[in-house]
Amino acid sequence: MSSTEAQSTHVVVVGGGFAGVAATKQLAKHNVAVTLIDKNTYHQFQPLLYQVATAQLAQTDVMRPLRELFRHDKTVNVQNATITSVDPAANSVTTSEGSTFEGSHLILANGAQPNFFGIQGAEEHSFALYTAPDATRLRDRIIGVFEDAERNPELIDRGALTFVIVGGGATGVEIAGSLADMVSDVMPGRYHDLDVSRARVILVDRGSVVLGPFSESAHRYAATALEEKGVTLEFGRSVTAIEPGRVTFADGSEIKSHCVVWAGGLKTPMLPGTEELPHGPHGRITTGADLSVDGHPGIYAIGDTATAADSNGDPLPQLGAVALQAGEAAANSILADVTGEAPSPFKYHDKGIMAMIGRHAAVAEVGSKHHELHGPVAHAAWLGVHAWLLSSVRDRVDTFITWGWDSITHNHAPAIPDNPDKARIDWSGNEDDQFNEPNNSEVDT
Repeated sequence: MSSTEAQSTHVVVVGGGFAGVAATKQLAKHNVAVTLIDKNTYHQFQPLLYQVATAQLAQTDVMRPLRELFRHDKTVNVQNATITSVDPAANSVTTSEGSTFEGSHLILANGAQPNFFGIQGAEEHSFALYTAPDATRLRDRIIGVFEDAERNPELIDRGALTFVIVGGGATGVEIAGSLADMVSDVMPGRYHDLDVSRARVILVDRGSVVLGPFSESAHRYAATALEEKGVTLEFGRSVTAIEPGRVTFADGSEIKSHCVVWAGGLKTPMLPGTEELPHGPHGRITTGADLSVDGHPGIYAIGDTATAADSNGDPLPQLGAVALQAGEAAANSILADVTGEAPSPFKYHDKGIMAMIGRHAAVAEVGSKHHELHGPVAHAAWLGVHAWLLSSVRDRVDTFITWGWDSITHNHAPAIPDNPDKARIDWSGNEDDQFNEPNNSEVDT
């Protein structure tokens, strides 16, 4: 790209997640002017949020200031703002403060948010796990109920130490395994007068297996590994309501719990003004082969915001690896558009899928042929891949030190509530749960 072409190009990127950051980095390499807008000042590493929730990592271990990521990229302008409307005709967005940013091209990478499927009380009374603040709130609740149970063991009969995870996908399995490790390995050493063995971790799913996208052998391995860690698996159960202190199922049965983790799926938030764009399942924007939005020249959608497809036309999974590759591909499509070249179709290089199931247990299907690994080998592969994906050498080193310390000592160092009063439960007769903030897990707009 010539300097004249670069100077005449201005790309507005909405969202500082994996996809938005990857697109911005690629465009910056070619000296293209980019305005990156996110309502947060930081980029977060979502695959490790469950480790923040179970106090294996501190919140800062999975967060990086966006401005720090682009400190050497002089053509990148980072804006901390909330998008209130999009004008597809002008390739522009407007923020809550009234500022408008218009570009020659617009990339929508505004992420996703939990999909509660209209289930009564799910948004108000469960803990999602999509943002760093989500993970911190969940960690504070976990620690809080142990503190309450130690002060008054009778609360255990009211569900104080019953943890329910809704959803048997990767997020549900990872938080269930990690929480089970925390309960069995960490809490007995911290709560000497509490019968920690009475704590229960229950994973419920309306299907018949965990880790649905994986192979049948991975389903069996994951289920066995979870059960060996003390996790109770309850399949074929549909949640109909989540209230303060209880989960209700379609058959009328209930489980008493004051810590319900929602891992039941995602949807794309609809930004005002994008209604006219083509949408697929769960609100995801439909794109062409080059990740552009049909009928809207100059607009691209990537990451959890979009429905990208493989060579067979099947939707690609909502993975960090897909988002990273799509971000770079969308940037390359824009570069081709500016120079008058034909854009190349996005081809995802499948490096496999992985899921951690707690300490020394994991499943990995590596490479495009999904060669299976189970157990400690898969655990090591998971650690290596995710540490490498972290945004800097410092992040990798710090995280490896934390993981190493945790493996040797079984001690989760950062298990200190940030806001214990906010996470406190009112254990009065009506069992009202005072942690009633709505989940607000939309991170990239």
